[in-house]
Amino acid sequence: MRVTALIITCLLAAFTARAEFDADAAWDRGNNAYVQGDYELAADIYDSIRNAGYVSSRLYYNLGNAYFKMGRIGPSVLNYNRALKINPSDADTRHNLRVASAYVKDKIDSVPEFFLRTWIRAWRQSMSSNGWAVLSLVMFAVAMGLVLLYLLSGRLSLRKAGFYGALAALLLAFVSVAFAAGQKNDILDSGEAVVMGNAVSVKSSPDSTSKDIFIIHEGTKVRIEGRLNQWVEISLADGNKGWVTESAVEVI
Repeated sequence: MRVTALIITCLLAAFTARAEFDADAAWDRGNNAYVQGDYELAADIYDSIRNAGYVSSRLYYNLGNAYFKMGRIGPSVLNYNRALKINPSDADTRHNLRVASAYVKDKIDSVPEFFLRTWIRAWRQSMSSNGWAVLSLVMFAVAMGLVLLYLLSGRLSLRKAGFYGALAALLLAFVSVAFAAGQKNDILDSGEAVVMGNAVSVKSSPDSTSKDIFIIHEGTKVRIEGRLNQWVEISLADGNKGWVTESAVEVI
């Protein structure tokens, strides 16, 4: 009983703390600070909203803008990428990410991939996971309506239209479900990170005395391949790999 009471007390305390935090008022203060040119204060306020448990693509977008205005390329790239995880179709965020990425010192060429994979990913990112989920429900509803048309219509032409239309709608529904799942996996993916240090030495092994392979700079996007103690193994878009300290990168 004591354990249950303690859990309930903790949950009530967390809920009360969240309720006492006025996210709307903080949002307005952050926006006002940004408009007035106090970008550091704006970033602090936006971070306080995020730390209180409120997350949105617009919040990360504004955080990215504030950090970019301060000349902090790493955090700006990080937050633009976080915004795109939630809303990959946001054109403003994509534009600002391209602008911020132009200031990153490392210009890394990606390993070429099959064009069809690139096309499918671009199509999938045209909407959020919620958007694809809604579209899948709509397509299922359309398919059911076309099935009824096939079953109840007395005209052969309408029956054909209902049959083939239902097949097409079901196909689009299943594709939408797959895209929604893919977008959801992208949001939950913790394998991508951004370099936070100004200049980070990449080691051949998870040891401070090991050989330096190359150097990467603030804002460079990497993929985390493994972890060992306070070290993470990273890979770049061009296929190069190595080890850096965990504190040198921040997960998107």
